[in-house]
Amino acid sequence: MSSQTHYAETDLGETTFTVAPSSMKFGVGCLRELGSDAAALAMRRVAFFVDENVLDTEPARLALKSLHTANIDAVVFKGTHVEPTDQSFAEAADFARDGDFDGFISLGGGSVMDTAKAANLFSTYPDDLLAYVNAPIGRAKAVPGPLKPHIACPTTSGTGSETTGVTVFDLKEQNVKTGISSKLLRPTMAVIDPTTTHSLPAGIVAATGFDVFTHAIESYTARPFTTRDRPSSPDLRPPYQGANPYSDVGSMHAIRLGGRYLLRAVNDADDHEARHALMFAATLAGLAFGNAGVHVPHAMSYAVAGLNHTFRARGYENSDPMVPHGISVVVNAPASFRFTAQAAPERHLEVAAALGADTADAKLEDAGEILASRLTAMMRETGMPNGLEDIGYTKGDVPALVERAYAQQRLLVLAPRAVRKEDLADLFHAAMRYW
Repeated sequence: MSSQTHYAETDLGETTFTVAPSSMKFGVGCLRELGSDAAALAMRRVAFFVDENVLDTEPARLALKSLHTANIDAVVFKGTHVEPTDQSFAEAADFARDGDFDGFISLGGGSVMDTAKAANLFSTYPDDLLAYVNAPIGRAKAVPGPLKPHIACPTTSGTGSETTGVTVFDLKEQNVKTGISSKLLRPTMAVIDPTTTHSLPAGIVAATGFDVFTHAIESYTARPFTTRDRPSSPDLRPPYQGANPYSDVGSMHAIRLGGRYLLRAVNDADDHEARHALMFAATLAGLAFGNAGVHVPHAMSYAVAGLNHTFRARGYENSDPMVPHGISVVVNAPASFRFTAQAAPERHLEVAAALGADTADAKLEDAGEILASRLTAMMRETGMPNGLEDIGYTKGDVPALVERAYAQQRLLVLAPRAVRKEDLADLFHAAMRYW
């Protein structure tokens, strides 16, 4: 694995990376301990955020029973929205403001956990929505102080939201996906019971699994933390710091786990070993990208998801039409990694090998193509869309996609090479169809 542990010091360059700890527990049946975990955080009346489809499942029953046994009053909010919007965030914030809660618990996928983060923020420090949203779309106001305790309990193996300080949503008025980023949004604790994935449809496992891949690959191939200017104050160090020795470890192990287990997890719901491994990979990837950051595929994904509200993905038939996050990312990934490999070929080649590609006689200049080919093959084997055309886009949509992707400078700045509008146009064209 390429080393990031030593770089020559410069007068202005960054020399330090930081790791904000995330408290977590992982294991079969750990949702039974949720009441004890909440009580240890002095929770007595909690806002319980859950997807309506998850509410009528055994994990939800276990979680609520555990809270009841611990004498914790759990008030259920089931109005979360798959791929949340500004409107669904506002409704969740109103619920949280009116409920006089001393804590938050989220049980579901990334959308549920992100909704709970937003509700916690806007009920604790009320402001208009765009106040905290990342610039240039919002004003990027700093979160004023600590939030109420939040225990995040993922039920899908993908987003890693249980360990990150990011919440993402669709800003409907502007047809763009954007987000809020602050270390203070990070859940106080993650409770990760991999048995929650046993009943997931194959389409959801595939979509969220590719989110794991792209999180991990993007954080591993992000610009090194030493390429940033040294901040004038430690408080100004960004949450997304660039690739560093800590993030490298989690990223690479997540990539290896995904390469070994994704196809098995998608193709056989009874393969609990594979689904549990993928759940752990998601958490590792979340820890990594929450520290290092993501770049081009995710910046492009915000445009892809924000402009398309008619697509119905396999496994998401009970949801409103939309492009699930993992799909909106992976349809851009092969084209993106061909582009970024030119700046960090060794790392892209290492990723390809970790995913199972034969790199024994590979040349560095072929790293991008080898990685893209391996990802494309995995997409085909798991029933992913064949590029942007398969989810309803045409070449005529490229200018609008470029404008929305280019607005994601918080992400694009982490790419290992500079990304111009012209580059994004080329990438969207290249992502239209892969096979």
